[in-house]
Amino acid sequence: MLDAEMPDAGDDIHPLFFGAPKTTEFRKLRKRIVQAVRDAIDTYAMVERGARWLVCLSGGKDSYTLLAALHELKWRGLLPVDLLACNLDQGQPGFPATVLPEFLTRMGVPHRIEYRDTYSVVVGKVPQGRTYCALCSRLRRGNLYRIAREEGCSAVVLGHHRDDILETFFMNLFHGGRLATMPPKLVNEEGDLFVLRPLAFVAEADCDRFARAMNYPIIPCDLCGSQDGLQRQQVKAILDEWERRSPGRRQVMFRALMNARPSHLLDPALFDFAALARQPVELPANGAEADGVR
Repeated sequence: MLDAEMPDAGDDIHPLFFGAPKTTEFRKLRKRIVQAVRDAIDTYAMVERGARWLVCLSGGKDSYTLLAALHELKWRGLLPVDLLACNLDQGQPGFPATVLPEFLTRMGVPHRIEYRDTYSVVVGKVPQGRTYCALCSRLRRGNLYRIAREEGCSAVVLGHHRDDILETFFMNLFHGGRLATMPPKLVNEEGDLFVLRPLAFVAEADCDRFARAMNYPIIPCDLCGSQDGLQRQQVKAILDEWERRSPGRRQVMFRALMNARPSHLLDPALFDFAALARQPVELPANGAEADGVR
């Protein structure tokens, strides 16, 4: 558990927050995000004291928000781990290769920039008309694991937020036939690295407002020219419509993921239905006595 109370943001801040808007609205947004990140770290026991985390930075709004929140917690002595930012340049056409190293150097953030042309591999293997995302993600993840090991990191930290987790849940529900989503904490298949998602409690809209208010140099995620998975787009549209009709619906659904009741689902591997036993009730000799009538 992270110790001590988180103070209000003041003038003594990490360089990632220089130039932050002075409005009350932004201060509340910033505090809400940082507190939500802290809550997720605490709830899912993400911290190993003295550990080193590889914080994956794509240049999108979510990864900038993640980087800033983690550095604020560390700056205030509330996150006892070393942070190494990492960007994997996968060779997508048009990727602005100088943006992130210049930004990270200017902000004084320790970082590693890695170039691996996985884009050419993906284009060569994925049939025309199919999306690149699945294979691209696998290749990216493998390289990030390798970098984490080379840098002595015990965890790979990703910028997936609450809405990503919800969308993945519904994609698995609608298309995969299972109740599953991105967990906030897991161990990789090799068993030597944690994969952490400290933005698990943060809404996508808050990431967007925060990164834009800070004027971070956002790099679009469509540089490869491929469509994102159409299934995810469809699920996102459904969730957007539900949220429009009933504001707050996303948060209610997210809370449901934290309140699973195996006995009220249908998976016999999670709940031992065969072990359920009745407890016979002894009825009074006179049925009327059951109602208290004599």
